[in-house]
Amino acid sequence: MTAADRPPSRMDVVKQHVEREFGATTAKRLDTFEDGTFYVTAGGWARLLSWAADFAVYLFCAFAGFVAFVLATRHSEVSDNAAVLTVLGLLFGVPVLYGLFFGNGRAVGAVLTGTRLVRVKDGRRIGFAACWAMLVRTVLFPGLLIALTVGGTIIDGSLSRISIDDSATRRLRAAGFVRLDGAGAADLRR
Repeated sequence: MTAADRPPSRMDVVKQHVEREFGATTAKRLDTFEDGTFYVTAGGWARLLSWAADFAVYLFCAFAGFVAFVLATRHSEVSDNAAVLTVLGLLFGVPVLYGLFFGNGRAVGAVLTGTRLVRVKDGRRIGFAACWAMLVRTVLFPGLLIALTVGGTIIDGSLSRISIDDSATRRLRAAGFVRLDGAGAADLRR
């Protein structure tokens, strides 16, 4: 049986309805969370710009912390160990502190790009895990990219969070496209 012989899947039918109502771009990015709820994935450029803005905020805050440390200790002797610990504290502490303001999935980068970071399981806010998510976004992810570029290794894994197009997902739900598990064509819009 070829792909042309198979009847369209329920998701294919929903994508056709979404394409008629919202356009091909939104329909291509339509997906479901693990619980079957629809969402629109954020575009690649939006995700990149969101990360870049958050990374810029991280660098600015870490630099400001470093300048504050230098100014506070300019007239006193500071051991090398204290200086190293302060720099490490800034590198890893700033994203954790920034993540405290990221629990609803909308840090500066997400606000600027109209995206939201949510749980893949059910689309809910990431909550306290935002501290870890911001550390991953600003410190570990760039480190991973460098390691992959230098080492050429492929890492396989699953995501626990995903960036969604916030406004497109809200429009989708407002139009009645909520869950994949509806019963019949009329339920596509509930």
